[in-house]
Amino acid sequence: MEVEQEENVPVYEVTHVTTRIIHIGAFGQLWRDKLCEADLSLAEEETPHDVADAEFAAELRCSEETAAELSLLCSIDELKSNEDGEEMDPEKIPDDTSLVTLGVRKKAVERRKELLIDRACRLETFTYEMESRGIRTRPEDPSDMVEEGELLLTLNVVYPIILHRHREYKPYETVLVLGSQRLTELRDGLKCVSDLHIGGEFSSNPDMAPENICKDLFKSAFFFFEGAFYNDMRYPECRDLSRTITEWAESRDRGYGKFQVAKMEDYTFNDLHIKIGYPYLYCHQGDCEHIVTITDIRLIHHDDCLDRNLYPLHVRKHWFYSRKCHVCKLYIAKWVTNNDSFAPDDPCFFCDVCFKMLHYDNEGNKLGDFLAYAYVDPGTFN
Repeated sequence: MEVEQEENVPVYEVTHVTTRIIHIGAFGQLWRDKLCEADLSLAEEETPHDVADAEFAAELRCSEETAAELSLLCSIDELKSNEDGEEMDPEKIPDDTSLVTLGVRKKAVERRKELLIDRACRLETFTYEMESRGIRTRPEDPSDMVEEGELLLTLNVVYPIILHRHREYKPYETVLVLGSQRLTELRDGLKCVSDLHIGGEFSSNPDMAPENICKDLFKSAFFFFEGAFYNDMRYPECRDLSRTITEWAESRDRGYGKFQVAKMEDYTFNDLHIKIGYPYLYCHQGDCEHIVTITDIRLIHHDDCLDRNLYPLHVRKHWFYSRKCHVCKLYIAKWVTNNDSFAPDDPCFFCDVCFKMLHYDNEGNKLGDFLAYAYVDPGTFN
């Protein structure tokens, strides 16, 4: 038993990079065995005022009278700088401030006004809203409450590798998942622009409404964790995307051993053997590949989001740049053309208005030779 416990305790395999392989469910059970019921409780218990004062005094190693005086002097009300007690605008920074951070902030705000830049402010608001989502959220229906002692995993998802401009492979979103959730719940929660693409060439009839997006047509996908492929086989049209890899590995002795193949919908995160910090693979749409890294595993506490229906919970997302129309430079691109005799570039991007004005006459007849495809801008997820 001692050996099994040691195997499921995260120990660095590569210093400050990855751990040895652990079983997620067994790791969580080690925590639950060591902690008492009060440590695992998700109830919001209000501590009586006199007990809180006594604990505060004990922490400071002073008398309760001294602790009460410190609480009064260090209260939020004493932080107000205006003597009149009037509410001040937090966005207005005084000119005579002696705080270095406020001085730096003031210069940054003035520079944005001069250059008419508001993107940085929008990014700060966007980041704050993402990180504060779900904090202390409790479900209306008690049956949707997260169970005590539940594991909470933090995953970083990297840009799809087919986007070659992201050579540094930086994560574009961070997701929180519960240990008891199935892998299919994470698969459904991950958002990628390739799922929204519309297949087909529409130069002959640009007004033809597409019936389906790629996510509806190509539902196959898999996760790869520690020598095992977990395929999404929930629908009749799903197929085993990992078959090509497994057959290639088994065709001759290539040194990889025998890969395991399982159904994604049959496994939860608690069933997995993984390394914390190690890059794993999520593949969908045939060749759209994302690196997925589990960066943290901990027990859930009462300040977390406790509504099971909100997980997987997106807490951080990179801001996508929107691609503008190459003609008007104003509207977001909706079309991309190839072999276009009217375009200066190949491929070339157009908004809906510029695309139709340039490539069709008043009766809607096609002008010139070109291929047109519907374009989905990554900024859709902003």
